[in-house]
Amino acid sequence: MNEDIKRVVITDLDNTLFDWVDLWHACFTAMMAKVVEISGVSLDDLKPEIRKVHQRHGTSEYSFLLEELPSLSAKLSGRNAAEVFEAAIEAYRRQRRQKLVLYPKVAETLLKIKGSGTAIVGYTESMGFYSNYRVRRLGLDGVFDFMFSPADHDIPESISREELRKYPAAHYEFRYTQARHTPKKSFKPDGRVLSQIVETLKVDKSECVYVGDSPTKDVAMAQDVGISDVYAKYGRAQHTEAYDLLRQVTHWSDADVEREKKIGEREVQPSTVLDTDFGQMLDHFRYGDWNGQRRA
Repeated sequence: MNEDIKRVVITDLDNTLFDWVDLWHACFTAMMAKVVEISGVSLDDLKPEIRKVHQRHGTSEYSFLLEELPSLSAKLSGRNAAEVFEAAIEAYRRQRRQKLVLYPKVAETLLKIKGSGTAIVGYTESMGFYSNYRVRRLGLDGVFDFMFSPADHDIPESISREELRKYPAAHYEFRYTQARHTPKKSFKPDGRVLSQIVETLKVDKSECVYVGDSPTKDVAMAQDVGISDVYAKYGRAQHTEAYDLLRQVTHWSDADVEREKKIGEREVQPSTVLDTDFGQMLDHFRYGDWNGQRRA
């Protein structure tokens, strides 16, 4: 066991706390099956268009995807996409409700760590709106002290935020967790955000631990910054059918793909590995109070 007392746990979300790739795949394929059924346009024809829209908005979770696909626009004849494809959108939401669950032992482990007075910080590259929804839905609002994520994409000019919301604005915000936006064009393993988190919480790097599912991005970033690194090996998803489909419609540009290749060439040896579940965090570290140890 690491003898340093950790007062801050910084964790990735996607495929570290829950299976984001499986969630995305289930939602996307359910929605697109209905879209194909309603429109008569094949998924193979739609995939290149989907990728262009995702790249334009910098996310593979763009909420207004169906409104911006040229092949579907031709079928709409001026009708509202949300109405025409209502069954597809509901299929997406149904899968999201079913599939958005924490990995085993995540909830109880986070609560035990939190019970030691340790600060828990989320750091994700998924945009704020989507991360916010998932954290609240998973019951982690307040378990996280801070959430660091990119700012949201714009919404279409023809749609107001008020039109989209079924509930008061406060329903869509954290009640307890403090949200912070990461700098634009900041991607892991760039260590600036991790350093920013340390400064925000006013602690020493030796008192922090970072956990994520990518050796070349998460682990390498923590090592470069000088923070204890943990590899969530159980969250690997790169060699699955779901990940292959994601690659075909991803928001990653050709430059992003090349960047990923270069990052992947680096040899990284994790200091700590979680082979089976997040609960192993309790086996490797001791945890202590954050509030009482902050630097002035």
